Amino acid sequence: MSQGQHRGSLFPATPLLRASAALHAGAGLAAVLRPRLWPFALGAVVLNHAVLTAAGLWPKSRLLGPNMSRLPAGNRGGGEVAITIDDGPDPEVTPQVLAVLDRYGARASFFCIGERVERHPELARQIVRLGHRIENHTQRHRHNFALLGPRRMQDEIAHAQDTITRVTGAPPCFFRAPAGLRNPFLEPVLQRLQLRLASWTHRGFDTVAGNADAVYRRLTGTLEAGDIMLLHDGHAARCAAGGPVILEVLPRLLETLRARQLRPITLRDAL
Repeated sequence: MSQGQHRGSLFPATPLLRASAALHAGAGLAAVLRPRLWPFALGAVVLNHAVLTAAGLWPKSRLLGPNMSRLPAGNRGGGEVAITIDDGPDPEVTPQVLAVLDRYGARASFFCIGERVERHPELARQIVRLGHRIENHTQRHRHNFALLGPRRMQDEIAHAQDTITRVTGAPPCFFRAPAGLRNPFLEPVLQRLQLRLASWTHRGFDTVAGNADAVYRRLTGTLEAGDIMLLHDGHAARCAAGGPVILEVLPRLLETLRARQLRPITLRDAL
């Protein structure tokens, strides 16, 4: 089944979004027909916006649309997991990450920033040549991404899609928002661009934590088949010795996967 066939051509609004649309319509009608009710109508709308905001601030939430936080059930029986690596490519860190993955025969999904792919095209092509996949992590990794309207959000994602496709020859199939934060405009944009939203099961917080042991424990504490793990080759925190945390954690993680007979695959392979 192709990606387009799977997702369909129309935006399948979630129950929360359908209820939100109905509430806004009802609140507007009530304010017109029963002016004395406008404070209650306004309160309901404000509460609804608070719920939508909370859903967007929860990276694993499916309240705003489909969201892949674990591999499909068919992959779990085969002992497969996914390692995802965000915010690169980084000319210092990414080549070392690729060397570690190659040493263990592991494959990973790199959620790359379009601007960085443009600055380091040969490194991006090397990622693909080694059997990994590059996915879409926006063009500029804007920290206000979740506050963008639909047009600017589409421009940001489509620009990255074009950049990655032009440089590597392989269009991304998955999208991950900066920090996983989004708003109700995102899913219709992903529908138009034929992208799937992907989050994670375990996050190491390796952009802020310089303690490799703590990052490793977050990734492996309840690790099981079907899990998606998140690390960073870009914006990586540094260990006490000065090296990027991912380079301390990744070999240990891969040894653990091998010991538990779990096989890392790319998200695209899981389809």
